[in-house]
Amino acid sequence: MKAPLALVFCVIVGLAAAAPEKTYTNKYDGVNVDEVLTNNRVLGNYLKCLMDKGPCTAEGRELKRLLPDALHSDCSKCTEVQRKNSQKVINYLRANKAGEWKLLLNKYDPQGIYRAKHEGH
Repeated sequence: MKAPLALVFCVIVGLAAAAPEKTYTNKYDGVNVDEVLTNNRVLGNYLKCLMDKGPCTAEGRELKRLLPDALHSDCSKCTEVQRKNSQKVINYLRANKAGEWKLLLNKYDPQGIYRAKHEGH
């Protein structure tokens, strides 16, 4: 079940390995984000990785590395699929994992800049 581990690229937004080009790689754009979101074990492992509470897969390490850039650039290097999947992940976490979402925001957006931009979504 390694393919679904690419979720959080779409998590939080849907990212993958960075390339020096204008967009992130589309290597993980085919991942079924819905399957990842509904698999508590896989989603939990991603969240632990992002919060430095557990080990990271290679995909998790890439996500963790790229997430700050994606947040600060408003996903400007994301593909359209990554933007769509990122919003899906954000909405899911807000609605179903509010505590974890708050922890992620506190870690990756401590000044509330991202929150302020996206509260209406």
